[in-house]
Amino acid sequence: MSIATRLPRPAAIARHLVLLVLAAVTLLPFVWMISTSLKPQAEVFLSEIRWWPEKLHVVENYTAAFAKAPLLRFLLNGAVVTAAIFVLQVAVALPAAYALAKLRFRGRQTVFALVLFCVLIPPQAIAVPLFLLFHQLGILDSYAALIVPFTISVFGIFLMRQFFLGVPDDLVDAARMDGISEVGIVWRVMLPTAIPAVTAFGIFSVVAHWNDYFWPLIVLNSEPLFTPPLGVAAFRNAEAGTDYGPLMAAATVIIAPLVVAFLFAQRRFIEGIAFTGLK
Repeated sequence: MSIATRLPRPAAIARHLVLLVLAAVTLLPFVWMISTSLKPQAEVFLSEIRWWPEKLHVVENYTAAFAKAPLLRFLLNGAVVTAAIFVLQVAVALPAAYALAKLRFRGRQTVFALVLFCVLIPPQAIAVPLFLLFHQLGILDSYAALIVPFTISVFGIFLMRQFFLGVPDDLVDAARMDGISEVGIVWRVMLPTAIPAVTAFGIFSVVAHWNDYFWPLIVLNSEPLFTPPLGVAAFRNAEAGTDYGPLMAAATVIIAPLVVAFLFAQRRFIEGIAFTGLK
């Protein structure tokens, strides 16, 4: 192999440079957040940019983060809410996607078009009607108020439907010949084949609802029910509003589970997105 063929092409070099720049811009705020969580208060407001502090303040900042707010309670609330939402979304999305992908019935394309149309509706547009409905039902300021509005994910239905289109019809027909019901096919045949798509959707769902600030701010009043984003907002008060070391330490602790979850699921996530895009 000649030297010329081993060298990357100019287009490939340019593409990688652009990706590196975009990655650096994306990661810069997170690096600064972690850097600030390691600094004493005196070094936070220096006029010069210092990525690594002269004096580490790790134990003090992270201890203060857990002392000034019930951070573990906020993390537990976030885990309960995001897990419940994801399980319910999968329970709804899989049968709906299977029906749209593998069943033949009149108006199927119209139903799918309506599903796509629902993707265009922003959550803020229906926030007030939902708030009034939950007020009438008496479920404001509860886990139910955080979970119920998101049990149906039109994006999840779309993603699963696209994945199911690539599953051979012969597999479904063989399951029917074995006497498996349509519901059984969804959970015993389609679900195992859709694990990469479910994992990819899980990353999107968990990140979106773990970081959701708008809806919990509207429906919650009790601090014991606060989700992680509201927990970070709890640091903005007269006592700790300018204490950015513990504030950034709390933000780092809250973001860490998402990073760890993605690192464990990244291979399945990439498979799910790639396989779904091919259908």
